[in-house]
Amino acid sequence: MSVLSRRNFLLSSGAAAMAAMSRPAHAAMGPADKFDLLIKGGDVIDPSQSLRGKRDVGIRWGVVEAIEPEIAADRALRSIDAAGRLVMPGLIDLHSHVYPYGSAIGIPPDELVQFQGTTTVVSAGDAGVNNVAALRRFIAAQSRARIYAFIHIANNGLSAFPVAELYNIDNAQVDACAMALAENPDFLLGVKVRMSENVIFKHGLEPLKRAIKACELCGWPARMMVHIGGVETAELMSQILDLLRPGDVLTHAYSGAPNIGGAFTNIVQDGKLLPAALAAKQRGVLFDVGHGGGSFDFTVAEVAIPGGCGPDVISSDIHVFSGNSPGMPFLPNVMGKFLAIGFSLEQVVSMATSAPAKIISRTPKLGTLQVGAPADIAIVDLVEGPVSFLDTRGNRREGKLQLKPVQTVINGVPFGRPYQSPFSVR
Repeated sequence: MSVLSRRNFLLSSGAAAMAAMSRPAHAAMGPADKFDLLIKGGDVIDPSQSLRGKRDVGIRWGVVEAIEPEIAADRALRSIDAAGRLVMPGLIDLHSHVYPYGSAIGIPPDELVQFQGTTTVVSAGDAGVNNVAALRRFIAAQSRARIYAFIHIANNGLSAFPVAELYNIDNAQVDACAMALAENPDFLLGVKVRMSENVIFKHGLEPLKRAIKACELCGWPARMMVHIGGVETAELMSQILDLLRPGDVLTHAYSGAPNIGGAFTNIVQDGKLLPAALAAKQRGVLFDVGHGGGSFDFTVAEVAIPGGCGPDVISSDIHVFSGNSPGMPFLPNVMGKFLAIGFSLEQVVSMATSAPAKIISRTPKLGTLQVGAPADIAIVDLVEGPVSFLDTRGNRREGKLQLKPVQTVINGVPFGRPYQSPFSVR
C-alpha cells in the first residue's frame, strides 16, 4: 500500500471540495420560495451582458438568481431601494495595496469597500515569497472582499522605506518566486516588478528579466505586472516595453513622474508616444491606469490614448499615502476622470468590472451580474453637475459626472451588516 503524504492528502481533499462546490448549490426556486435580497428599481449597467436598463435583481443563497424588469417586493425577505441609482457588478481593483501590518503602505481591504464599491481587490506586489503566506492566511482569508495578488519578484515584497526592495538585486530570486507561484495558482496572478530608477537603482532590465523567468518556470501562464514611472533612461523605457509579452500588464501606463534626474522617461516623451508603446499595445500588452499618488498625468493620457494606447483597465493604486493625496485615487473617482476625458459610462464601468475579471481569469463568475454569478454588486449614484478632477502632477480637467458609491453587496450580503449567507463563494 502506498504511503499518502500530508501534501497529497491536502491536495486530494482540496480537489474533492472544489468538485463539490462546482455542483449546483440549490434547486430552482419554487413558487413559495423567497429571494434573500432584492435590489429594486435600479438602472442596471452590466457591460458583460451588454445590459443597460431598469431591472430588479433577485439574490438567493449568495448568487444572482434573477434579473427581471419587475420582481414583486413580497417575493423577498429584504430589499434595497435602488431607484434613481446605478446598479453594476461589484468593482474589481486590479492595482491596490491591501496588506496592512505586513507592508508600510497597506490598507485593510474591507475598509475600502464603502468608499470604492470594490468587491474584489488585487494586491499589487505587496508581498514576496518571504511573506506571501501571511498575506494569504491572515489578510485574504479574513476579509469579506475577495483578494488576489501579484507576488513581488523581490523576496521581501514592496518595501520602499528607507531603501527600496530592488536596490540589492540579490533580493530577486527566480526559483523562490517560481515556487511560490507554483504553490498558489488559485491566489496568485503573476509577478510584480517596479522598474522606476528609485527602486531598481542601476540594474537595468535584470529585475524584469528575472520576473519573467519566474513566470515561465512556474508551470502555469502567470502574467507580469510592470510598474513604470521615472525609469532611468528613455532607452530603458523602450527596452522594458519590448520585453513585455501579450497579456502582461503595464501599470501606471499614463505616469508623468520624472526619474531621479528630473527627466521624463515614460511612454510619452517630448510630447510624442513611444513607438515601442504602440507596438506593445498592438501585440496584446494590457495598459492599466494605476493612478496612485504620483502616477497619472492627464497630458500623457491625452497623447497616448488617441495615439492607440488606450486603457484596458482602470485601477486605483490606493494605499495609505495615495489615499490622502490631492488626486484622490479612489476607484470611482478615477473612473470619473475618464468620463471627463471622453469615455462613455459603459466603457468606464467595463474597465473596472468585466475587463479586470478577464485579466484575473475569473470570468464568467466575477465582474458580471449574470444569473448564477456570485452576487457582488455596487450601487452607485451618478451625480450630474460641474466637477473638477486633478491628476498627480497638478493638471486639472473639468467634468460633468461623478460616481459615488452608496451600498455594496458581497456574496449577496449588504456590506456593513452581519454575515448571514449560508455559504460563501470565494
